[in-house]
Amino acid sequence: MYAVGDIHGRLDLLDAIHRLIEQDSADKGGERTLVYVGDYIDRGPDSKGVIDRLLSPLKGFKTRHLKGNHDESLLEFLNDPIHYRQWKDYGARETLASYGVTPPLFDKPDELSLVRDALAEALPAAHLQFLNGLELSFEIGDYFFAHAGVRPGLPLARQSPDDLMWIREQFLTSNADFGKVVVHGHTPSPEPQKKHNRIGIDTGAYATGKLTCAVLEGSDCRFLHTGLAIRESA
Repeated sequence: MYAVGDIHGRLDLLDAIHRLIEQDSADKGGERTLVYVGDYIDRGPDSKGVIDRLLSPLKGFKTRHLKGNHDESLLEFLNDPIHYRQWKDYGARETLASYGVTPPLFDKPDELSLVRDALAEALPAAHLQFLNGLELSFEIGDYFFAHAGVRPGLPLARQSPDDLMWIREQFLTSNADFGKVVVHGHTPSPEPQKKHNRIGIDTGAYATGKLTCAVLEGSDCRFLHTGLAIRESA
């Protein structure tokens, strides 16, 4: 089983990690699962290209796509153009530009509405369907996948959408047993994080050029990323 961290508009790195996954899995039989933990857009230069690529799954893989907070922000902007006031601080301009939409020059409701309408027209129907179909979580075997993490003390089945997409410190600093090992992105670190209760795979790809993929084989975990492979046992 493979899990890819936050892509953030870096189509070049997505293509590179796909090549590594294909090479790594070439001699593996049976059903293979590939999970993407969200944040496909913003910050990097080609959000549109990333979603285009994700719409064409790797051959031989069953894929699951989780929703990140950045992906949710695009949908919120489509529903309410005033949301641009929050979205602009973490990658809206780059995403708009990738769809050929000029970002607003001024923070005026009328102008924000015009930009929202332009994005709605430029966004392919398949992209909107993809974004609306993203999952908040996925679990299989001993692993639970969520974009940001989970709230300690709550059963996995009762986690809120906000926590699954946004939580940081309360999750990251917790030593609690969550019931399953949580595989997540959202909070970047120089190297993937391997703890007894969580595996963090956001290595700041849009800025560092390092897109990380966790390879989960039973209780063992190793990492591939666009640079080199790191092997680590549980």
